[in-house]
Amino acid sequence: MTTPRPLPVGLIGAGRMGSFHAETLARRLPGVRLAAIADPAPGAAQGLGDRLGRTAAYTEIAELLADPGVEAVVIATPARTHAGLVEAAVRAGKAVYCEKPMAVTLEEADRAIEAAAAAGVPLQVGFNRRYDTGFHAAHEKVRAGAIGTPQLLRSLTRDPELADPGRIPPWTIFLETLIHDFDILRHLNPGATPVEVFAFADALVRPDFKDRGLLDTAVVTIRFDNGALATAEANFQAVYGYDVRGEVFGSAGMLTMGDIRRGHLTAYGPDGSAAECVAYDQELFRDAYVAELADFAECVRTGRAPSVTGQDARAALSVALAAIESVTTGGPVRVGDIA
Repeated sequence: MTTPRPLPVGLIGAGRMGSFHAETLARRLPGVRLAAIADPAPGAAQGLGDRLGRTAAYTEIAELLADPGVEAVVIATPARTHAGLVEAAVRAGKAVYCEKPMAVTLEEADRAIEAAAAAGVPLQVGFNRRYDTGFHAAHEKVRAGAIGTPQLLRSLTRDPELADPGRIPPWTIFLETLIHDFDILRHLNPGATPVEVFAFADALVRPDFKDRGLLDTAVVTIRFDNGALATAEANFQAVYGYDVRGEVFGSAGMLTMGDIRRGHLTAYGPDGSAAECVAYDQELFRDAYVAELADFAECVRTGRAPSVTGQDARAALSVALAAIESVTTGGPVRVGDIA
C-alpha cells in the first residue's frame, strides 16, 4: 500500500500563535509537512524554521504564496491583516486556514469569502472552541434535543493579564476576544440567528488607557430569533489563570462546559483548598488547536467543505460589530441593521 504524500503547508506569521501552529504542522500531524514559513520581521521565519527542521523561510509573504511546493497556508498574523492575506492566498490557489477574526469589517469578510469561492479552495477559520471535547459534546447534545429547547446561554472569556495595553487596538475585546464567544453561542444554539445585541464595556483594569480606545471589560446580551437569550462576557485580567466557560440551559436540562483547573488535584491545607489553574490558551486548548488543523488538512486532501467557514466568521463578526455600535450609541442594536 502506497503511503500518501505529506500535505505541504506554509505558515504566515511566526509569532506566539504562529509558532504553536508551526510545531503542530511539523511534529503533531501525521501526513502533514511544514513546507515554509513567512514573516516580515527579520530572522523570525528563519529562526522558527531552524528550530523545527528543514523549512523554507521568507521575509516576503508573496514569495511563500508563489512557492509551488506549498499547497495550503495557515495565517497567524495580526488580526487587521487577515482578510487581505486570505484574498492573496486563495488567488494564489492555496487552501487557507485563517486565525480568527477572518476580517474586521463586513466588506473585508465578503471579499475574502467571494475570493475563496471563486478560486474553488477551502477556507477554514480558527474558532477552536468548536474542537474542544466539552464544547463539541455540548453542541451534539443540543442538536440531538437532549436538553430540549435552548432558552438561556452563557459564554465567557477571561484572559490572565493585560500585559502590554499600549499595543492593543481599539475594540479588540469584541473583534478578537469575544468573537470566540459569539461564535460558540451560535454553535450551541444550532439553526438560530442572533437578531439583537445590547453591550456594555469599560476600562476597569486599566482606566488610564480608556482615552486611547482600550476597553478591557465587557458584557453583551444577545437575543436569538428562536427566543433564546444569551450573555457573553470578557475581561483582560483574571489573576487566577485563563478562564473560558460556557452554559446552555434548556427546557429539559442544562449543559456546562469549561474547566480552568490544570488537573484533577485539589490540595487541602491550613489555608483552605486550592487547585492549579491553566495559565494561557495554548495550555487549555492544546488538543483543540491540533484538532482544527487536522480537520483543515483533511478538508484539503478530500475536498470536503470545512466545518468552520468564512460565513461562520462573518456571522460572528456581525455580532461583534453590533456590540461595538451598541457601546457607541448606548442602546440595543439589531444585527440585521449591521449586516
